[in-house]
Amino acid sequence: MGTPEPPRRPRNRTTVTVVTASAVVVAACAVTGFLVLRDNGGGGSDKADPKASASASPGSTDRTATGGNGPLVPGWNTVVNAQRGITFDVPASWARQSASWVSYVAKDDDPEEKPLVAMMGPAVLKEKWCTSDDDKSGTEEDTPLASTGTTGEKGSKSTAAAAKDTATNWVYGAYTQPDRTRLTIGEPESYRTKAGIEGSLVTVTSSGTPKKGKCDGDGKAVTFAFKNAKGAFVSWTYVGAHGVPDEVPDTTIRKILSTVRLFKKGDGQG
Repeated sequence: MGTPEPPRRPRNRTTVTVVTASAVVVAACAVTGFLVLRDNGGGGSDKADPKASASASPGSTDRTATGGNGPLVPGWNTVVNAQRGITFDVPASWARQSASWVSYVAKDDDPEEKPLVAMMGPAVLKEKWCTSDDDKSGTEEDTPLASTGTTGEKGSKSTAAAAKDTATNWVYGAYTQPDRTRLTIGEPESYRTKAGIEGSLVTVTSSGTPKKGKCDGDGKAVTFAFKNAKGAFVSWTYVGAHGVPDEVPDTTIRKILSTVRLFKKGDGQG
């Protein structure tokens, strides 16, 4: 079986991965060669090793083996990232990717595609929201409306700093680069989930971004950073198109965010 076609964010920076015992092997979309993202465990961030190479095979989308809480919202589905120690819920219309799936954005002029920021095991809304072939290569590329997933924040000194950096990097990397003047970065605010997880919340949006390709436009990211059960900084992030008719409303984003909780080994998945 071949590698499934992953959803793509603007500028083709989204990837599908397979986790091995020692590394996350990444087959990059529209990129020559491969990357290996080496994981530091608990709350560590993913680091790219552009010199490594490997082939990738599809990961299972069945997460029941990894555990996780049942959904807090009736009719929703649970997303589990046991590696980061995080669980949250999404509406049934969101497609959950495998726990081994990694999405990232990189600088356009970086030949090594070193990730600015990444998220593991995301859930994606409207995977084929926009389809284009801007480079006239004959291969159409799909851009989803929105994604939500989790990230290790190794090196962060506070939840406020982690939330600000991660949300900013998502909007800049996926929507506005190389222009940072289009970004509106909100001040960190304290937030507490239904499960009692406390941390910092930052919202970043862009406006007036030039539309160079069919699927280009403005973006929005909402990042909630906190500490997991091991005391490591981690975060949950929503990222999606901003200023479009079918933009995900803040009420839905906040409802998903409210379900963020610590992973409990052995719990069943809803």
